[in-house]
Amino acid sequence: MILTVTLNPALDVTYTVDAVSTNATHRVRHVESQPGGKGVNVARILHAAEEPVLATGLLGGVTGALVTALLDAAGVPVSFVRIQGETRRTVAVIDAGEATGFLEPGPAVTAAEWERFVEHYEALVRVARVVVLSGSLPIGVPPDAYAVLIRTANAHRVRTILDTGGEALRHGISARPDIARPYGEDIAGLLSAGATPAPEAGAGYDDIGPARQALRLGAHAVVVSQGPHCLLALTGDQAWRVVSPEHITGNVTGAGDACVAALARALQAGTPWPAPLADAVAMSAAAVAAPVAGVIDQDTYRRLRPYVAAMTA
Repeated sequence: MILTVTLNPALDVTYTVDAVSTNATHRVRHVESQPGGKGVNVARILHAAEEPVLATGLLGGVTGALVTALLDAAGVPVSFVRIQGETRRTVAVIDAGEATGFLEPGPAVTAAEWERFVEHYEALVRVARVVVLSGSLPIGVPPDAYAVLIRTANAHRVRTILDTGGEALRHGISARPDIARPYGEDIAGLLSAGATPAPEAGAGYDDIGPARQALRLGAHAVVVSQGPHCLLALTGDQAWRVVSPEHITGNVTGAGDACVAALARALQAGTPWPAPLADAVAMSAAAVAAPVAGVIDQDTYRRLRPYVAAMTA
């Protein structure tokens, strides 16, 4: 079973409009509300792929109750811990195939609520084979939260994927996750933390060197998204780059979550590198073709998958 952890879930609201203009009123052509947050999106994709999955995390208030109801209606197994604060909402505005996001910060979590979740998690991880830890940390949750959860999983020989940024990423990598998926903008921060010179201006995270620093800081493997259609992956002294054979336009919001879902099911199945990367790129591109995050377009996935292959970087 794959356990997904979303400490700062959301109700994702997607507005489709003709065009976005500043200082203007917009008429919304279509509204879609879905349970969201990165780990929740991963759980929804895995459930649709008929993989055994359980979603956990922190939910509160009216919005949290709605997220639970929507997941229940979709048949996604859940085991969330209730908190007093109100679960956040996110808004994605789609125009001409492009997405503009607005993300609320999320509720404040008390020390007692966090301790209750850790106890809950310790029981769930015993029956999991893979744990996915995704997204931002809400206010009140300690910055080493993911490191604590990864060490617990390691103690039970459960594989882990860390998909986050900032301080949560830096602390989490020190706990040695099986796969770390740093956000692109956080690679420079990891370099700074490891006392390695930052990449030159314009180098971005395209170079292998910056991603390799995450390995030195503790991750067993590192997968970096270079847009929704390309992945760079490093494992020990091996490196691969995978590019989609077709550029898909649409909503890129859930592309990274689809990538993580593919990596999680590969970990559970014991699929050796680099095969999981081709599946991850195909699923990411198929997520862009879907109208909302947490869903992949199956036709796009089936069309692309046979033509995606990893190349040595």
